[in-house]
Amino acid sequence: MEYSYQVIIVGGGPAGLAAGLYTARARLNALLIEKLMPGGQLVNAELIENYPGFPEGISGSDLGSLMEQQARKYGLEILMDEVSGVEVKGDLKIVKTAESTYTGRTLIIASGASHSRLGVPGEDELSGRGVSYCATCDGALFKDASVAVIGGGDTALSDALLLSRFASRVTIVHRRDKLRASKILQERAYDDPRIEFLLNSVVEAVEGNNRVEQLQVRNVRTGERSILAVDGVFIAVGSKPGTGYLAGLLALSEDGSIAVNANMETSVPGIFAAGDIRSESCHQVAAAVGDGVCAAMAAQKYLIAV
Repeated sequence: MEYSYQVIIVGGGPAGLAAGLYTARARLNALLIEKLMPGGQLVNAELIENYPGFPEGISGSDLGSLMEQQARKYGLEILMDEVSGVEVKGDLKIVKTAESTYTGRTLIIASGASHSRLGVPGEDELSGRGVSYCATCDGALFKDASVAVIGGGDTALSDALLLSRFASRVTIVHRRDKLRASKILQERAYDDPRIEFLLNSVVEAVEGNNRVEQLQVRNVRTGERSILAVDGVFIAVGSKPGTGYLAGLLALSEDGSIAVNANMETSVPGIFAAGDIRSESCHQVAAAVGDGVCAAMAAQKYLIAV
């Protein structure tokens, strides 16, 4: 079965929901397709402290829920399904899912990015058995345990601070001698007695018999190898744009993100990209919302012009 819309939005994170709010308020016939749940990866954040308007912070799930409620209030249609492919036929954008096909005059791609993997032996085999990419989801499972967090950015330190509430020891493993996270997170992490640091180090293997038991670690400066005994490992080494389903349709940047201009316009007229999936994204919730608004307004102008 095929359905037609003025605007189709792929992705229900902050960028997609903001785009949905603005297109719905403009009284455009808009559909948002999200494969998991509205809010996207936002819902995994236990506390967001840097989103304007919430001086005490707000949980990612609550913020995502509020965004969804506001968009639905103005009539945005939200569908839970996974997009498998996109085609362009003339001025129409054809979006395919497992069950149906949707046709839109414009398309806003806001499907975000997925967690980057270490790509080391044992990571895939022990995924879900001590290997995790979501501290908010799995942290409580490691009460009084010893865990490692891989990475040195905001996500890694936020994960470590969360995990220190449950685990007896949290070891942050980072390949450089300095952390990339914001200073306030660094201060909190260094002040936490349960958090330790293993800098200038990389994980070369995750090992265990059916569950994570230890990590093979190498010091990148000395080459010395060591064993870090842990019950779990949380991987926070960035993300990669989820552009696989686009199958060469759009021009991409070197990192696989969608190349856009200042109006979120892609290389194909009538297709826009917003949020973590677009080039030069700073991977912040507030920025993703701004992208979604910009893409929605650009889509409105496109619909008027064609």
